Amino acid sequence: MKKIFVAGHNGMVGSAIVRQLAARGDVDVVTRGRYELDLTCQADVQAFFAEQNIDEVYLAAAKVGGIIANNTYPADFIYENLMIEANIIHAAHVNNVQRLLFLGSSCIYPKLAAQPMAEDALLTGTLEPTNEPYAIAKIAGIKLCESYNRQYGRDYRSVMPTNLYGPNDNFHPNNSHVIPALLRRFHEAKLAGAPEVVAWGTGSPMREFLHVDDMAAASIFVMELDKATYSANTEPMLSHINVGTGVDCTIKQLTETVAKVVGYKGNIVWDTGKPDGAPRKLMQVDRLKALGWQYSIELEPGLKDAYSWFLANSDSCRG
Repeated sequence: MKKIFVAGHNGMVGSAIVRQLAARGDVDVVTRGRYELDLTCQADVQAFFAEQNIDEVYLAAAKVGGIIANNTYPADFIYENLMIEANIIHAAHVNNVQRLLFLGSSCIYPKLAAQPMAEDALLTGTLEPTNEPYAIAKIAGIKLCESYNRQYGRDYRSVMPTNLYGPNDNFHPNNSHVIPALLRRFHEAKLAGAPEVVAWGTGSPMREFLHVDDMAAASIFVMELDKATYSANTEPMLSHINVGTGVDCTIKQLTETVAKVVGYKGNIVWDTGKPDGAPRKLMQVDRLKALGWQYSIELEPGLKDAYSWFLANSDSCRG
C-alpha cells in the first residue's frame, strides 16, 4: 500500500486532500500535527522522513492569511513558509521520495500581470506589495521543486491555486481571507440585527474563487498523472500548473452573494480607506483543462456549503 504524507493536514486544503485520499481505501495516509512535528525544524523533519519510508508527499503546509495578516507579520510569513518547504522538499529528496506535490498560490504572479494570468507570467513584473514576502516564499517553493528535478531527476510538481474557500477555513475576525471574513461578519450582523455591515475597499477588484474540495481533487489528479503526460503539458523551467475555475466576479458581487447565502437583509457600506489589493486576479487554466480536469462546484452552492460548515463548527472556528 502506498504511503502518503500530507503536510498541513489540519489546514483547509490539507484536510480536504486527506478526506479524499482516505475515502479511497488504497493508500496509507500519514499525518503529523504541529505539536508532533515542527516543520520549521530541519532536524525533526529529516528524522521523520528517515523513520517513515514515505512514497509520496502533498506539501499543503503553510502559514497563510489575508491582506491585514500579511501586512502585519511579513517576517513570519516569509520565514515560516521558506523553512517548511525547504525542509520537506530536501528531506523528501534525501530519503528517496520520488514524487511530491507542492501547493503554491496565485499571488506568485505580478500585481499587474495580463489577465487571465498564465503560468509564464511568473517573474515578469513587480509583486503585490501587501503579500510580497509570502509570494516570494511560494516562488521559492516552485524553484526548489524545479531545481531538484533538474539536478536529481525527481518528479516534484507544483500547483498554483486561485483563492480557496470551504470547510476548515480560517474565520478569525482579523487574519482571515475575504470569504470566511464576510461569512462571519454577515452572520454576526444577522444575529445582532445590525442595520449595516462594513465591507473593506471599493468592491471593484475582481477575484476568482475555488471550493477546497475541487482543489483537493485537482491536486490528486495532477499528482497521479504519469510523468510523460505531465511533462508534455509543462516545460523544464515552467513546471507549475494553475488550478482555478477560469471565472471571476467583483468583490461587490461576492459580498452581495454572501449576504444572500447568510440571509442578511441590512445595508452594505464600503470602507474605501481599506486596501483593495490587486485590481484583478484571474487564472488561466488551459493547461489543466488540456490534461483533463476542470472544476465542478459553482460559487453560490460552494458558499452555502462553507456557511453550513461554519454554523456546525462555530464554537471552535471563530478565532
